[in-house]
Amino acid sequence: MLARKKYLRLLLVAGALVLLDQATKLIIVENMRLYDVITVIPGFFNIVHVHNPGGAFGFLADSSIVWRQIVFLFVSGAAVFLILYFYHRTPDTHLFLSTAFAMIFGGAVGNMIDRVRLGIVIDFLDFHIGDLHWPAFNVADSAITVGIGIFIYHLVFNKIPEKM
Repeated sequence: MLARKKYLRLLLVAGALVLLDQATKLIIVENMRLYDVITVIPGFFNIVHVHNPGGAFGFLADSSIVWRQIVFLFVSGAAVFLILYFYHRTPDTHLFLSTAFAMIFGGAVGNMIDRVRLGIVIDFLDFHIGDLHWPAFNVADSAITVGIGIFIYHLVFNKIPEKM
């Protein structure tokens, strides 16, 4: 019964993140032209419509589309299986850690859907302070980042289960 609850949590957390990620990207695509900017908080936060053909920080953005697709789908697929392995190995008593893995899984799937469907990832959250500008990102990227943050917390404070 506990295993069922654990995998239901994975389905709910990851599924909700994938749906939210894909819904927000659809809203952006349907309501903004490419490179449009909506200022939300002047000097700090914009909603933009950009396409990222590369990985984080534009990694491999200038490579051929075939090479990018092969690399990113392989890496994403491997990451998904690795996260599922960690999720499976995480005891039910470690709710935050298993939720972190579910978030990473959902984010990876959200961006993988873009790569398979479009060959790019749609980004739209744009934060900056003066000339300091963070690359635009999306809901999937946010989920991955928060999930990795929780995982790092567990590593730093020695809260990783011994069974893993």
